[in-house]
Amino acid sequence: MKIWDKGFDNDPQVDAFTVGRDRELDLLLAPYDIEGTMAHIRMLTEVGLLETDELAQLLPTLEKLHQEALEGRFEIHGEDVHSEVEERLGPLGKKVHTGRSRNDQVALDIKLFTRARMQATLEKVSRLFELLLSRADELKDVLMPGYTHLQVAMPSSFGLWLGAYAECLCDDVVQLKAAWEINGRNPLGSAAGYGSSAPLNRRRTTELLGFPSLAWNSIYAQMGRGRTELAVANAYASLAATLGRFASDCCLYSSQNFGFVKLPDAFTTGSSIMPQKKNPDVFELVRAHCNYLQGVPGSIRLVVGNLPSGYFRDMQVLKEAYLPLFERMDACLDILCLALPGLTVTRELMSHPLYAQAFCVEEVNRLVADGIPFRDAYRQVGRAVQEGSFRYGGELHHTHEGSIGQLCLPQIRERFQTLLDAFDS
Repeated sequence: MKIWDKGFDNDPQVDAFTVGRDRELDLLLAPYDIEGTMAHIRMLTEVGLLETDELAQLLPTLEKLHQEALEGRFEIHGEDVHSEVEERLGPLGKKVHTGRSRNDQVALDIKLFTRARMQATLEKVSRLFELLLSRADELKDVLMPGYTHLQVAMPSSFGLWLGAYAECLCDDVVQLKAAWEINGRNPLGSAAGYGSSAPLNRRRTTELLGFPSLAWNSIYAQMGRGRTELAVANAYASLAATLGRFASDCCLYSSQNFGFVKLPDAFTTGSSIMPQKKNPDVFELVRAHCNYLQGVPGSIRLVVGNLPSGYFRDMQVLKEAYLPLFERMDACLDILCLALPGLTVTRELMSHPLYAQAFCVEEVNRLVADGIPFRDAYRQVGRAVQEGSFRYGGELHHTHEGSIGQLCLPQIRERFQTLLDAFDS
C-alpha cells in the first residue's frame, strides 16, 4: 500500500514511470532514512507525541533494520524506502510520520548520505595527497622537460610536476569544505516546505543527527534540494578536473614518444592485434570518468534551473545524476592511489639532444648575471638557436620558492592540513 493511498489504484504504467529508479537508488539512502527516523521519534517522544514505551518498542526494530541496510540486506518491496520502513515497523509505524513529509525525509537522507560519502572521499584525497608529496620529495632532483604549448620550454622536475598536483588538491579541498557547509544544515521538520502545526523541536533533531545547524526557513529547507546537490557536484567536478588532468599527463608521458614515466605491467592492458602494446588504460579510464563527473553539475542545473519555489517531482530525477557520483569518484581516487607508488620515471632525460633548448633561459640568465641587458641576452641566445650553435654547459640555479630548487613541500602540506582541520571546526 502506498503511504499516500487515496483508495484507488494507479495505472501500472504510471506507477512504473513515477517510481522510476527510486527503489534501486533508495537502497543507498536506506541507512540514513532509518537514522533520521530514529532521531525523529526520539524528539516526538520528548515533545509528548509518542509514548516512552512506544519508543522502546520502535528503536530495536529500527536498529535491526539499520544493520540490515549497512550490510546490504535491506530490501524495498513497497513504493520507496520511507514506506518500507513504516511498513516494517508494524502498527506503531503509523505514528512515526507525524510532523514529517517525504519531502523533508528525502532531503535529510541525501544530506546524511552526502556527509558520509564526503568523509570517505576526503580520506582518499588525503591518501593521494600524501602519495603525491612523498613521490615529489623522492624525485625532486630528477629533471624532466617542462612544456608550454607542447613545445619544450624550460627545465622542470618530476618533483615539481607531482607537487603541483598536490597543491591543486588543496584548492579542491577548499571547494569541498564550502559544499560541506552547505550540506550541513538540517532540513528535517520543514515537512512539505511550510513547517507543521505539530510541536516539533527541530533543534533537538539537529543535535541528535550531528548537524552543526538547521535550515531555519522551511521553504529554504526545501529549496535546498538541488542547491546542495549542485554545490557538492561542483566541488567534485573541481576534484575531477585535477585527477583527469593528472591522468592525461600520465597517458602522454607514458607514450613511446615521450617515455617519461612507466606503469608496472600489471597496470597496463594489451591489444588483440598488436603484440607490443602496453596501454595505460587505468589513466585513460580515470580521465574519462573524471570528464563525466565534470558534466554532473550541468545535469543537475538542467533539472532545477527553472523551478519555482516549493517541491516538485522533478527533484526525483536528481538522484540518478547525483547519488552515483561518489562511487565513481572514489573508484578513481582508489586506482590512482594504487598506481602512483609503482609509477617509475626515466632519469637523465635532460641529457638527450631533444631537450637541449630547454636550457635557453638558463643561458639568458647567465648572460644577464655577467652584465648583459636581458633583451640583448635574449636576442643573442635566439640567434644561436636559429644558427644551430646553441649549447649550454652550465649548472642550474633555481632558488626561489616554487622552483625546481625549492619545491616548498612542507608549506603545501601545512596548507592542506589546515584545510582538512577546518572540517572539524
